[in-house]
Parts: sequence; C-alpha cells; structure tokens
Amino acid sequence: MKYNLPKLNLILIAISFVIIIIGFCLMVGEPSGATEYNPDIFSFRRITVGPMISLFGFVMMVFAILFKKRK
Repeated sequence: MKYNLPKLNLILIAISFVIIIIGFCLMVGEPSGATEYNPDIFSFRRITVGPMISLFGFVMMVFAILFKKRK
C-alpha cells in the first residue's frame, strides 16, 4: 500500500498522537459533585501541565505533517 506521507512522517504523527493522549489523561480526575466540592479540579496538573502537553502534541502534529526530509 502506498501512502502520500513518508514513513518518518507517519512515525512522528503516531508519536504526536500519543503525546496528545497523555496530555488528556493528565487532565482526567475526580469531578466535583453537587453534594461535595473537590478542590483537586484546580490542581496544577489538571489546569496547566495537561493542557501544555496536549498543546505541544498538537504543534508537533502540524510539524509532523509538514516535515520534509532534506536531500
């Protein structure tokens, strides 16, 4: 099967996808319910680290798609 992108680009896209998933997993946690308040919803990991890792993954995804090997 012939792909339009070279193998290196596909590997970079897969790595970017994994980084995005890791960022979203870092944002997951216990919710704050109607009967109880969970202060962990404002933790540094959930509101800063997770989104920054996901953003890095999305930027890397654009780079992976546009990357062209020099000859």
